[in-house]
Amino acid sequence: MSAKSTLGEAEDNSQTHLSATAEELAALLGPYDSHRKLLEDLLEVRVTSRGGGVTLSGPPQNTQAAAELIDGLLQTIRSGRGLATSDIRYAVRQLKHKGQVPIADLLRTQTVVTHRGKPISPRTPGQAAYVAAVVSHDLTVCIGPAGTGKTYLAMAVAVAALRDSQVSRIVLTRPIVEAGESLGFLPGDMLEKVDPYLRPLQDALHDILGAEKFRKLLDRGTIEVIPLAYMRGRTLNDAFIVLDEAQNTTIGQMKMALTRLGFGSKMVVVGDITQTDLPAMQTSGLAHAVRVLSGLSGVAVCELTGEDIVRHDLVQRIVAAYEADPAGVRSEHEKSAT
Repeated sequence: MSAKSTLGEAEDNSQTHLSATAEELAALLGPYDSHRKLLEDLLEVRVTSRGGGVTLSGPPQNTQAAAELIDGLLQTIRSGRGLATSDIRYAVRQLKHKGQVPIADLLRTQTVVTHRGKPISPRTPGQAAYVAAVVSHDLTVCIGPAGTGKTYLAMAVAVAALRDSQVSRIVLTRPIVEAGESLGFLPGDMLEKVDPYLRPLQDALHDILGAEKFRKLLDRGTIEVIPLAYMRGRTLNDAFIVLDEAQNTTIGQMKMALTRLGFGSKMVVVGDITQTDLPAMQTSGLAHAVRVLSGLSGVAVCELTGEDIVRHDLVQRIVAAYEADPAGVRSEHEKSAT
């Protein structure tokens, strides 16, 4: 008999009650009970608010697991952090992977607060390990598929480091690699031509800092957003450097970028080796760096997976579908890197 079919059979059901105030219940159950409905659907339990708390009814194994998860969500609410629908989905995802970081611990690991008051924190154990590596190492290399928060979390840690005066500036860079269209067909001078390629980096900081503060820091030179080619010959001291889309670097470009690291600086290199835009048969500098830097003292190499995707649920399924196709993009890039 399936877990869902036993939900309404009293003899197979158990009940668990968790205490909560009216305010905590309102935050937990969400507007118009949207969180309640989601929890019931994903956990296959019945969630009712009664007697100064929430009661869970269903098969014993379901109610026990749901109680652990909801207790973590209540701890998060009590710490002053609000809940979003995405938090519920991530919490359930983590619950299904035994031995991983409790959701309450993840959501309490706040990196920085955006200008709108939204806390930015790791949402998966993989992301938590990545953020911890960035904080504790001078050089962190992170690979992973789209949507795993590689760049965004690096930006958040960079802003926190700048806020806490750990560094005096943030330098954001990425290689300018054409993907089907020539730069010559874009209007304007060289800086205007490369602006669309650097725009994703600026968008992330707009979201975290707000457009006005970002523009002020940019004008002062506290934040630089530049093409990788402009990094040659520089030594960056007291800076937090983020190299984005690093899969599109050559081995020579990667070595050049890594050797820009100066005193008091920290660097994060991120990319997705399955989405390389380099010419066929040219080895990605990121894939090479992962190979040669792994195990080097002072360097952290992190790999995020489909389990760490925090975009639309469909993105996780899209990535899994491509990875499952032996003739797909991933296998092509693996061949080109050999």
